[in-house]
Amino acid sequence: MTALADRSTTRRRRFVPPLRGPGLAVALLIAVLVGGTLGYVVIEGWSVWDALYMTVTTVTTVGFREVRPLSFWGQAFTLLLVLGGVGTALYAFSTVTHIIVEGGWDRFLRQRRFNRMIDTLTDHFIVCGYGRIGSIIAEQFHRQKVPFVVIETDPERVQSAQARGFAAVQADASDEETLKHVGIHRARGLIAAVGTDAENVYAILTARVLRPDLFIVGRAESEDSLRKLNRAGADRVISPYRIGAAQMAQTALRPAVVDFVELATGTDNLELSIEQVAIGNGSSLADRSLVEANLRQRFGVIVVSIQRAEGKMEFNPPPEAVMRVGDQLVVLGPSPSLKQLEGAARLA
Repeated sequence: MTALADRSTTRRRRFVPPLRGPGLAVALLIAVLVGGTLGYVVIEGWSVWDALYMTVTTVTTVGFREVRPLSFWGQAFTLLLVLGGVGTALYAFSTVTHIIVEGGWDRFLRQRRFNRMIDTLTDHFIVCGYGRIGSIIAEQFHRQKVPFVVIETDPERVQSAQARGFAAVQADASDEETLKHVGIHRARGLIAAVGTDAENVYAILTARVLRPDLFIVGRAESEDSLRKLNRAGADRVISPYRIGAAQMAQTALRPAVVDFVELATGTDNLELSIEQVAIGNGSSLADRSLVEANLRQRFGVIVVSIQRAEGKMEFNPPPEAVMRVGDQLVVLGPSPSLKQLEGAARLA
């Protein structure tokens, strides 16, 4: 019940549109000035300049003099302009002054920069949650220069992510408008790592409805949640506790193997990497065997396994194994060589 209550609370925290705060204040002030100017032009037949002058002196309560004597309808319009325009002007001036005095102008400009950054993201990951797990994921993506955006409801965590230079928005990860704003239709994948399993389920369900073909990874805390996240539409479900325990056991039993895997997969290692390479349609590697493609001599890499398009995994494939379109090669080698292999796997 507590999780559902928290869930209903966060559901009300929709994505915050850019037009608020100073943007909204300035927009309202401009609307009042334009409306007041048009009103005097239409009612009194004044020139645009005289009408604008009268509007500005009215809403700012300066009130030097009336440009010209007002008719009855002109006086009535002025009363309405005073009642609506003065409050709007005070709101706009106080908002802008507060931003300048409190040092919020930099935050406002930074948020606008992040919004523009999000609008230009393509083939990126959406990281839902910036807690202990989400922050580590973001750091990993940042080190490997993988584009991503963070969705988080906690304002302090959002500020922490933005301070690191990450694109982040304060919103509910299960809200459709939020996911559309962060470019789910252009995204490469989504990682659900928010606070509770229930929130992860809702986020995955929403993402799956918007993008049936999106690759989704979910974080689970319990065995029961593993099944629920899979049913919700996650392609992979990860339990940090299970992985951590398995890693500790393997380190105790086979430390040399663990050291090798960390060497091959660690982000700090620039000389040796293990990577997943997809065989694209029209690639020169398609429908050729490993020995025919001569990957070892051409690129200096080792093919550890081949994941077939239908999902079957072939470990330590023989030289006669044929690579087909849609297959995924798991290869080990120097990072520059892997980049060359990726290019060959995409191009004809």
